[in-house]
Amino acid sequence: MNTSTPPRPTHAGHVEQMAERLWSAVSAADEYAATELVLRMLDEGAAPESVLLDVIARVQGKVGEEWAANRISVAQEHAATAINDRAVAAVSVHPAARIAATRGRITVACVDGEWHALPARLLAEVLKLRGWRVDYLGAQVPTPHLIAHLHSTRADAVALSSSIATRLPAAHAAITACQAVGVPVLVGGAAFGPEGRYATLLGADAWAPDARAAADRLTGVRLPMPHSDHQQFDDLPHLADQEYTMVARSSATLVRTVFTALEDAFPAMRSYSELQRERTGEDLAHMVEFLATSLYLDDEELFTSFITWTAQILVARGVPAHSLPPALDLLARELKDFPRAAGILQAATHTLTTAPTTAAAGNTA
Repeated sequence: MNTSTPPRPTHAGHVEQMAERLWSAVSAADEYAATELVLRMLDEGAAPESVLLDVIARVQGKVGEEWAANRISVAQEHAATAINDRAVAAVSVHPAARIAATRGRITVACVDGEWHALPARLLAEVLKLRGWRVDYLGAQVPTPHLIAHLHSTRADAVALSSSIATRLPAAHAAITACQAVGVPVLVGGAAFGPEGRYATLLGADAWAPDARAAADRLTGVRLPMPHSDHQQFDDLPHLADQEYTMVARSSATLVRTVFTALEDAFPAMRSYSELQRERTGEDLAHMVEFLATSLYLDDEELFTSFITWTAQILVARGVPAHSLPPALDLLARELKDFPRAAGILQAATHTLTTAPTTAAAGNTA
């Protein structure tokens, strides 16, 4: 049975049309229409890999864009993602997708704490189409369980997925643990930054920007065997200053302290509804979590990018972005004895007060 890369549709316009039809079904929460559409495409001769990556993955990308623009709710985003997951399942059981496993064995998993499983699921299905035997472990896989699985299966490689940067410390632990048992690791997902900058920093054996590129990489030259004496903290000597550890351990206290002080620093908060106060607390928790991750990586750009994105999300939801600098100032006050943290917070405040989008947003109060 042929296990080479399946052909892609020759007509880009047709792919675009099918993606638009799937989006219509997904946005209407019509699971039956979505699955019928992808099955009909396969019946008509579309390549399964293209249906997965050029249609379903494209629509999932639009789901994220619509949520960020506040055009769909969190509940609608979850429903749409669940329908896309069902569409992937429909493709996987279609006769056109039944390819004999003639290569090796690969474990595909999300790092501990990572709930966005669809990118990993798409990769797992594409690898099956390329002739691999795949163990798909799904979302939020604790590292000890992942290692136990590798011991029992003797996988040729592990593909780890993470979409959220705050999961990178857990990803680093998983990468190091897999390499310690002699299994090379390919990583992917938005968490690893532009061009996979954090993949290199955390010692991964390979990185890929998307499922098709990951499958190409794994199907091409064999990943190098990792060095067994590699240690997790060999990659990040700056962690010796303990700033990451202290901020991570005190995160709950930091959030409570800043939340309480924010009512005086940002008086508009006093008139917030209970729901608005709850969301403010969530935003502060995310802020501290991203700060800790930036300290882990020693990369202030990660935090400034998060703050800029947060400002844009707030504006899309009608919340004035000028509520962010007071929170950053209060956090900096609490962390005045932590030089790296103070520098990161100062850079984020500067970015917020000089960025055109944020400056405009500050006038919407």
